[in-house]
Amino acid sequence: MDLSLLSTLNAERAARRATVLVTELGSGEQRLVKEVDLAGDVLAEALGKQLRSGKSGSVEVDGKAYFLTVQAPPPRIVVTGAVHISQALAPMAKLLDLDIAVIDPRTAFATQERFPEVTLLAQWPEEALQRLPFDGYTAFVALTHDPKIDDPALIAALRSECFYIGALGSRKTHGKRLERLAAVGFGDADVKRIHAPIGLDIGAVSPAEIALAILAEIVQGLRGPRRQPA
Repeated sequence: MDLSLLSTLNAERAARRATVLVTELGSGEQRLVKEVDLAGDVLAEALGKQLRSGKSGSVEVDGKAYFLTVQAPPPRIVVTGAVHISQALAPMAKLLDLDIAVIDPRTAFATQERFPEVTLLAQWPEEALQRLPFDGYTAFVALTHDPKIDDPALIAALRSECFYIGALGSRKTHGKRLERLAAVGFGDADVKRIHAPIGLDIGAVSPAEIALAILAEIVQGLRGPRRQPA
């Protein structure tokens, strides 16, 4: 591989940005396509499909064969709320190879005993998110019902390229949430990114069922057509 391509590839990996290395199998020629440039590429459709799958593979376009080497950051879920739903969510996420971090300043809830083998930050979101910034491969889930904990993280998520944002709560609770977000400058287009009620509508009742519905919606957002970064 050309050293300039390798340097760019490493820089994009360090910044948690996706790329696809395109190798024309006939000539051996290689080029690197950043996710931000994907829509304008001649192989846009094939590149997008391969990137959404998260796997490398061969394709044929207009009679030419290519190998598309996908480099995508490990998707992660950041949750505010060390609650029963997040306790069920964490092991399910691990089964799907999704990294998960739980933020909750309430140390009575945020304990390693309740969340074994999980990145657990017993801090306020403003502090925790300095160590764990949102990006285009992050899903954010707000579960506390406490505006002091959920709202700062929601604001950070809406200002980021998070591929999924979901918030637990009734329609009344969400209505009040939207009023608070409007008061700090978010418009209708911004808050439409929030999935509320959270999760796919499967009639979930128990914490485990709600966690399953949330994960299904996250996977749908991850594997479906992605909004291009601004």
